[in-house]
Amino acid sequence: MGNFSSATNQRITAAAVRAGNWRHRHVLLLLFFWLVIYVAGISTPALLDDADTVHAEAAREMVVTGDWVTLHANGIRYLEKAPLPYWLVATSYELFGVSEWSTRLPLALGVLLAVLVTYLLGSACFGEPGGFFSALVLLTSLGPYLFTRFLIPDVLIGLWLGLGVYFFFRTLDGGAQEKSAPPRWACWGLAATAALNVLTKGLIGLAFPIGILGAYLLLTGNLRHILRLRLLSSSIVFFLIAAPWHILAALRNPSQGIVRGFLWFYFVNEHFLRYLNKRFPRDYDTVPLLVFWVLLLLWLLPWNAFLPQALRGIPLRLREFRAGLDLRQRGNLLFFLWAAVILAFFSFSTRQEYYTVPAIPALALLTGGWLAREHESSTDSPLRKSGRTSAIVLVLFGVVAAAVAFWFYTSSQTPPPGADLADLLKRNPTEYALSFGHFFDLTPRALGGFRPELLGTAFSLLFGTLINWYLRRRARTYAANLALACMMVGLLTCVHSAFVTFSPILSSKTLAQAIGKVYKPDDTIVVLGKYENASTLNFYLHVPLRSLHEPTGNMWYGSRFPDAPRVWETQFSFTELWKSSGRVFLWSEQEQPKELQGLPVYEFARSGGKYIYVNRIAN
Repeated sequence: MGNFSSATNQRITAAAVRAGNWRHRHVLLLLFFWLVIYVAGISTPALLDDADTVHAEAAREMVVTGDWVTLHANGIRYLEKAPLPYWLVATSYELFGVSEWSTRLPLALGVLLAVLVTYLLGSACFGEPGGFFSALVLLTSLGPYLFTRFLIPDVLIGLWLGLGVYFFFRTLDGGAQEKSAPPRWACWGLAATAALNVLTKGLIGLAFPIGILGAYLLLTGNLRHILRLRLLSSSIVFFLIAAPWHILAALRNPSQGIVRGFLWFYFVNEHFLRYLNKRFPRDYDTVPLLVFWVLLLLWLLPWNAFLPQALRGIPLRLREFRAGLDLRQRGNLLFFLWAAVILAFFSFSTRQEYYTVPAIPALALLTGGWLAREHESSTDSPLRKSGRTSAIVLVLFGVVAAAVAFWFYTSSQTPPPGADLADLLKRNPTEYALSFGHFFDLTPRALGGFRPELLGTAFSLLFGTLINWYLRRRARTYAANLALACMMVGLLTCVHSAFVTFSPILSSKTLAQAIGKVYKPDDTIVVLGKYENASTLNFYLHVPLRSLHEPTGNMWYGSRFPDAPRVWETQFSFTELWKSSGRVFLWSEQEQPKELQGLPVYEFARSGGKYIYVNRIAN
C-alpha cells in the first residue's frame, strides 16, 4: 500500500512538473506573439485626426494643466468620457514623454493583460491547453488588433470583464450549497473590476457584469448567491474606487446659467440619450444590426471557423442548468452569456463597429476550450473530424481571399513616386461617422499603393490555411493552431503596413510638421470645419486651434461654459482675422474653399487630400 501511494505521488508530481514546464513555454510564446504583433509597430503610423488625437490631446493637456479631474481638449472642457483611459495615457506621458509609442503603450499593455487573464480563465475551466489556445485566439484575432490602432478603450472593458468573471468564479468555489461566505478577496475583486470598468466606459461597467452574472445565476437557479457576495463591504469597495472622480467632476463643473452641470451631461446626455439615439449633438452614425452581428464573427478571424463547434458545447436545457454543471459547462455557459449580453445590449441602441470588442475574449475562451478538447481527443474522434472540416473551410476561404488579393495586385499599378494617395481615392463623407468609413474611399487605382501588402496578404492566407489543413490531417492540432497564429502575424503585419500607407488620409501630421517649421507665437491656426477634423495639428504643435464652424461635436458642451476660450470663428470674424496683420494658417479639405473667395490667399502645404492656406507668404 505504501509503495502504491509513493508511486501515485510520484506520478502526480511528474504531471505537475510537466504542466509547469508547459505553462512557462506557453507564457513565453504568448509574450513573443504580443511583442511581434502589438509592440514591433507601436511607433507608427502617425496619430489620426478625430478620436485618436482628441483623446491623446486630452491626456496631454491633463499633464500640462495638472487637472486630472476635468478633462480639456484644445482648452475646452471635454466631459464626454470616463477618465481612466486618459489617466493611463497621461501617466505614460509623464514617464516617457509625449510620442506616438507612449500614446499607444497603455492599450498595448491592456491587450497583454487581457491575454493573460484569458489564459488564466481558460486554464481554470479547460486545463492548460485550453488556457493557452484561448489566449492565442484573442492575441491573434483580427478585431482586437484593428481596434487598438487608435485610442479607444474597448479592449480595456474586455480586460475588466475578464477579471470580474475570474473573481466571480472564485466566489462559486465550494459549491452553491456552502453556508460560509465566499472569500473577501474574490468579492472585493469583483466589485473593484466593476468600478474600474465604470471609470473606463461609464455605466456599462455596471450594466455588463450585472447582466452577465445575473443571467448566469438565474439560469442555474442560484440567485441567492448574490446575497453571499458580501454586499455591504463589496459596495464600499466599489464606491471608494468609482465615486470620487464623479463627485469631484460634479463639484468642479456645476450648472452655470444655461449650462447644465456635469451630472446631467455625463449621465443623461452621454449615457441614456446616446443609448436611445437622442443625444445632442448627433455627430455619430450607427451600424445596421445585421452587419453589427456579422462583424463580430469577422473580428474573430480566422478562429471563427471553429466557433460553431464551440457553441455546441454550451448547455441549453434548463434541466441541465438545475441538475448541476461541471466546470467546463459552467465556463461555456458563462462565456456565452458574456458575449450574448453585450450583443443584446447594443442591439437596442446606437452602435459602432468596435462595440463588440469586449465580447471577443468570451468568444476566444469558447473557441479555445473547444480547441483543447480537439487536441486532447483521439485521432479518429468526431472532434478531430470536425476540426478537419473547419480546416477545409479555412482553406476555401484562404484560396478565395488570396485569389482576390492577387488579382488586385496584378491588375493595379504602383503609383508614380511622390503621388498623393488622396488623388487616387473617391470621397464618401457620409460614411465618415463610422470608425472605418474612410476605407470606402478606396478605388482600384488607389489599391496600387498597397501592392506589397496585397501580395503579403495573399501568401499569408494561402499558405497559412493550407499548412493548418495539412497539419490537422496529420493529427498535429497543436502545431496547426500555431500555424494559424503565424499566419495572422503575417496578415496583421500587412494590415499595419497598409495602415501606415493610408495614414496621411486620416492624419494631418505632415501638415503640422510643415507649419511647425515656420510657426511663431503670434500666428493663428484656423480649422475650416470642426476642431476634431484637424485635431492632429493641436496635438503635434501643442498650440490651440480656432474653428470656422459653429460649436458642435466634441466641443459643443464645453463651449457653453462662461470661461470657455474663444476659439470659434464666424465668416465675418474670420475675414477680419485673415485681413489683419498677423499670419493666419487655414486647414481645409477643400481645394478652393468658398470662405476664401475675394481674399488674398497662398497655398502653403498639401497632403492626404487636405490643404493649408496662409494669408501672407511665410517668412
